[in-house]
Amino acid sequence: MHVLVKGAGVAGLTVAHELSLRGADVTVMDPRPGFGQTASWLAGGMLAPWCERESADEAVLLRGRDAIDRWERMLPGEVHRNGTLVVAPARDQSELDRFAARTSSHEWLDEEQIAALEPSLADRFRRALFFPLEGHLDPRRVLGLLREKLAARYVAFIDHVAETTGYDDIIDCTGAARIGQMSGLRGVRGEMLYLQTPEVDLARPVRLLHPRFPVYIVPRGDGLFMVGATMIETEFDGPISARSMMELLNAAYAVHPAFADAAVVETGAGIRPAFADNFPRVTREAEAVVFNGLYRHGFLLAPVMAQEAVNLVVSRTESGGNC
Repeated sequence: MHVLVKGAGVAGLTVAHELSLRGADVTVMDPRPGFGQTASWLAGGMLAPWCERESADEAVLLRGRDAIDRWERMLPGEVHRNGTLVVAPARDQSELDRFAARTSSHEWLDEEQIAALEPSLADRFRRALFFPLEGHLDPRRVLGLLREKLAARYVAFIDHVAETTGYDDIIDCTGAARIGQMSGLRGVRGEMLYLQTPEVDLARPVRLLHPRFPVYIVPRGDGLFMVGATMIETEFDGPISARSMMELLNAAYAVHPAFADAAVVETGAGIRPAFADNFPRVTREAEAVVFNGLYRHGFLLAPVMAQEAVNLVVSRTESGGNC
């Protein structure tokens, strides 16, 4: 079974990995080698289905709760199983109560417990929510390692396809490139930045709740932190706006004042593909299986949705179909 995978973000790479496990001959078309400013490259990498349940349907929790184990099987040692800490400024304590009411599998922490968990946040917050079952990974490192693993498994990477008739099936994982071509698919702009400071040390993602712009701070090691992310209903893919940068910086400062002196080492903006229900879909079209709409849940949901996409390919092959 020779399968062409279009796209080499987190969707395409997890699909290619699942195909390789099932013995398929896999070719991945990557029109922009190096990942560039793709949604996957700009992701936070949080494997946090219980936190996401605050604003997402239960399907996200049900599909994503074994994401840590799936990633651990793909790339052993790359997942940090340190949980998620959720905090709020003193004036927004009602946001913390609301978050707790909409989620599960969390523990309430007091000031002393917060300090024990994250010493850098000692005396910063009166109480917090801790989600011990969650984890995170570094998307950029994981994308590179997964591509290396696939190449070692003889998965071929090409930058264009002249003819698709030589493949038994195709899986389209091209994400935002299909906006305007796929019914119901829209773009949601996300902006982020990287800060670096030796004055803050965090072991896990910290979510700061705010009624207008909740943000998260994800440690990357060596004093580097990813701060994100806006969610703006627009398909404009230009540079980060001044407003968004100020809001993200203000939120980081609210978590720890040392971020005021941090170096801004990178900013980024990208378009996340999403359907109306903000849940991804795997569908069979005339010539291909289409896997799209990961929205803000790329690394959380890609492994399980990749399995669904490959199931469609295998079932067609077993029934004797062809492209």
